Amino acid sequence: MHPSSDSGASNTAHNGPVTPPDQSARFTDALEKVRPLLEMQPPLADSMLAEALQIAAVSSLGLGLLDDAESYWRRAIAANPGFVDAYMNLGTLLNGLNRLRDKEVLFRQLLAVRPDLADVHNQLGSMLQDQGRLAEAEASYRQASLVEPDRAEFHYNLGVVLRPLGRWHDAAQAYQRAVELSPGMVMGYSNLGNVLKELGHLREAEAAYRQALALRADYHVAKFGLAILLISMGRFQEGWRLYEERHANPRSMQHKTQKVINRPPWRGEALAGKKLLVWQEGGLGDAIQFGRYFSWLKAQGAAEIAFACAPALHRLFAAVEGVDVVLAHEAGWAGSANYDYWTSLLSAPLYSGTTMETIPPPVRLKLDPSLIEAWRVRLAELPAGRRIGLVWKGNVLHQNDANRSLRSLATLAPLWRISGISFVSLQKGEGEDEGNAPPVGQPLLHLGSDAVDMADSAAIVAQLDLVICVDTSIAHLAASLGTPCWVMLPAEEIDWRWMHERTDSPWYPDTIRLFRQPLDGTWPTVVEQVRQACAEAFVA
Repeated sequence: MHPSSDSGASNTAHNGPVTPPDQSARFTDALEKVRPLLEMQPPLADSMLAEALQIAAVSSLGLGLLDDAESYWRRAIAANPGFVDAYMNLGTLLNGLNRLRDKEVLFRQLLAVRPDLADVHNQLGSMLQDQGRLAEAEASYRQASLVEPDRAEFHYNLGVVLRPLGRWHDAAQAYQRAVELSPGMVMGYSNLGNVLKELGHLREAEAAYRQALALRADYHVAKFGLAILLISMGRFQEGWRLYEERHANPRSMQHKTQKVINRPPWRGEALAGKKLLVWQEGGLGDAIQFGRYFSWLKAQGAAEIAFACAPALHRLFAAVEGVDVVLAHEAGWAGSANYDYWTSLLSAPLYSGTTMETIPPPVRLKLDPSLIEAWRVRLAELPAGRRIGLVWKGNVLHQNDANRSLRSLATLAPLWRISGISFVSLQKGEGEDEGNAPPVGQPLLHLGSDAVDMADSAAIVAQLDLVICVDTSIAHLAASLGTPCWVMLPAEEIDWRWMHERTDSPWYPDTIRLFRQPLDGTWPTVVEQVRQACAEAFVA
């Protein structure tokens, strides 16, 4: 596998190892005995001198004399350029000192002499990978697999770096070879499933995930991968059941939430007369998309339903049917003992028995008329004609933001050529600076910075003719308000809720239209499709 940092001298980076007295005496004695050999005239033969220098280096390291140890190992290498142990020991020392560039130079020096050392190629690949130098890491991993083609971990590591390079087919081949060589490699099957899913080979991806789970039933990464794959294929019954097991993963936020709340999780028990604490899971968009289940939960007879969520959602959900109380997360923690159960909205599809045919309608959002009026005044600054809202970037902390967000507002420039349309920036956070100062020739009314929360954003969106956005919370907000929304989806790691190949969404059948970037495509291609659709929809 992708090797972790070397051990050994790694904890000597600052002051050297702490050597027990008896060990210290042994190292001192060894050093005193070997030093005369290093000064012999005539000198020892190169191979013997290198061995003596190796003893001196190890003894110096044991005494915490790191500079001396390095010097001895370098002299050993000079005496015997093929002395592999000296290179490896010095490499361990350099790693512990965080001198990674020196270690890289050392390993390349060794490989120039001994190109047959597959493990060294692999370690060099790991170093380069950790530094984000993926193309160079690929070359090293490939060389390792050429030297020893039957080592499964080399093919696995190759797959790991090929995926972020966008080499999906090559990554699939690398993972496939890895599991052929090592049929028990759980991570290999799981990662193979991830890549096959991106390639659109959904049945093969499912088989890979299931093989990983057959080998290790509690491998949460594969279980989660299979869950979202099945949900994205519309196979809700098994998909939501597997998705619920995210709570069992000790690394998951859901597992940590359970620890904090310290109340029984709701698993479909009768709610008549019970008090239920609903905890926001995921981002703002998740809360809005699954807010449709509040009315269903209330219909189960719950005496009180409290929603603990981000401040940006408080005003929006205060008037949502089924929500009795809206709380800050801190208040939710503090008052959790007052509730019989806690749950996440993303658990509701499982316990409500939701199928593709029975997805509830979007949450009904009731907006304050005074808020609508306040934003109507701002929108009145625009000339007569159609109004289209824009969001080109999502939350930079999102795991797939590098793919889902546009690089800049300028990517949308083709839209400005459509006559009779005014554009409104709803951008929050990343990208606000562009909204405030759009390039010359890109007229834009930027309102995002003035929107305090999602209630403000909703009051704006409700007065627009269309929203064009990347995959972010505004898509769910617009669609729930009944405002048509066109979502531009990335080529890689498309969120499961948008399913596969569809241009519509069963979650928002009347409002969402999807524009998908091909796996090897670019954003300008998608933007041009959106421009053409706009021209057809709004230009007489």
